[in-house]
This record gives sequence, C-alpha cells and structure tokens, in this order.
Amino acid sequence: MEALAAWLDDRSIIALGLCLLGAMAIAALFGFALRRWRERQWQRDGEDEEGGQEGYVVSAVLGLLALLLGFTFALAVDRFETRRALVLQEANAIGTSYLRSQLLDEPHRTRLSGILRDYAANRVELASAQRDAIPPLMTRNDAMLEDLWSATAAAYDGLKPAPFANSLLDTVNEVIDLDASRKAARQVRVPAEVFMVLVVYIVVTAGVLGYVLVAVRGFISAGFLFALIIMSLMLIMDIDRPVKGGIQESQGPMIDLLNTIRKQPPGHFDRWRAPPA
Repeated sequence: MEALAAWLDDRSIIALGLCLLGAMAIAALFGFALRRWRERQWQRDGEDEEGGQEGYVVSAVLGLLALLLGFTFALAVDRFETRRALVLQEANAIGTSYLRSQLLDEPHRTRLSGILRDYAANRVELASAQRDAIPPLMTRNDAMLEDLWSATAAAYDGLKPAPFANSLLDTVNEVIDLDASRKAARQVRVPAEVFMVLVVYIVVTAGVLGYVLVAVRGFISAGFLFALIIMSLMLIMDIDRPVKGGIQESQGPMIDLLNTIRKQPPGHFDRWRAPPA
C-alpha cells in the first residue's frame, strides 16, 4: 500500500477527481443497463416490476457513504489540527529559547541568538518549499539543530552551578523535540486503504443510483450528487496533503516570531544593563 499511497500523492487532485467521475459514470451506465435488462425480463415473463424497496436501498447506501466520508474527513482534519498546533508550540519554544539566551555571556549569547534566528527562518522557508527544494532545506535544518545543541553545550559549561542552566536546557530540548514531532506529523496521513475502500464504495454507490434512478430528472439529480461526492473527497485529499495540498497549516506564529527576532537583536536588550566595569 505504500506504493499506492506514493502514486496517489504524486497525482493531481483534479486528475484524480476526473478519473473518479469517469468511473462513477461507467458504474452508473452499467446500473442503468442492468435495470433495462431486468425490465425486459419482467415484460417477457409477464411479471410485475419490483418496486417499493429501492428507496430504502438508496437511503441506506447514501447514509453509509456519508458516514464513511465523515469519518475520513474527521481523520484528515484531526491531523491538520495537530500540524497547526505544533507550529504554535514550536514558535513558542524557539521564542523562549531566544529570550533565555539573552541572559548568557558573550560570545554564547550572540551565537545562540543567531542560530535560533536562522533556524526559524529555515522553518518558515521549509513549510512553503516545493518538493524538490525540501531535501537541501531538511539537511540544513538538521545541521542547525546540531549547531544549536553544540552552542548550548558550550554555554552550559559556564552555567553548571546556576539554576538557570536547566531552564535553558529544557527549552532547547523542546525545540529539538518539536522538530521531530513536526516531521512525524507530516508523515502521518489518512491510510491509503481508507481511500481505496471509500473509492470502491463510491463507485458501487454510483452503480446503485444508475440502477434505481430513472427519467431525465433522476439522471440530473445523480449528476449533481456525483459532483458533490467528488468535491468532498477532493477536499479530504487536499487537507491530507501537508506538502502539496492547497490547504496547509498557517505559519503565522513562526513568521511573527521571526519578524520579532529580527527587530530585537541581542543588543536590543542591553538598554538598562550596567556597562562592564
């Protein structure tokens, strides 16, 4: 299923929607042809046409389809909300680390501040990068995390007796941990098996509607229903694409943090500090 998930992820959502529309149209035509064949059988055998049960079948089929779409939508939105919340958590962690680094002596203060500023800028760029640009940005991201911890370790040597040392370590550790959390959150997707079951059920539903609905008004109603179903599935797939989707988690907290850091370099906090003796 990993190969199927990769194949689906590489395809355009519009192209997938058109393919599904074609499959639904074929299934509906098959259902309509089956209904016509059954009508000829009834006429030839002199039997009355079966009726009265189609409404129950259609209601049950569409109700279950709505349930499946609702569950899948809930899964996708839950993962989207997780990614969105992690952006805010990471921005807060980087901001706290930046403020606490201002309490360090030089050169540790300037070194840590610069690393955190560049790291935040790289995170913003990484969130909006195209797929081809992601690997080099990820390599730079991991290298800056190594630099961040190395700079923290160097600053810690002079802070060991101070209670503040553990607070600085905690915030830097949180920055590193949230990097792993955001990577994991972007890899957790709605399982491809769920989409496959949903697509199969949608196609079968189209066949049932083609069998049950008659006359021009019925076909027009089915066409509108097909369009709504496809739009719903396309929306779910778009939300479930953290890299290529049009609906992505807002990077507002990280952008605001980066702007604040750039406006407040280390020297900005020295206004009321006593000059060195």
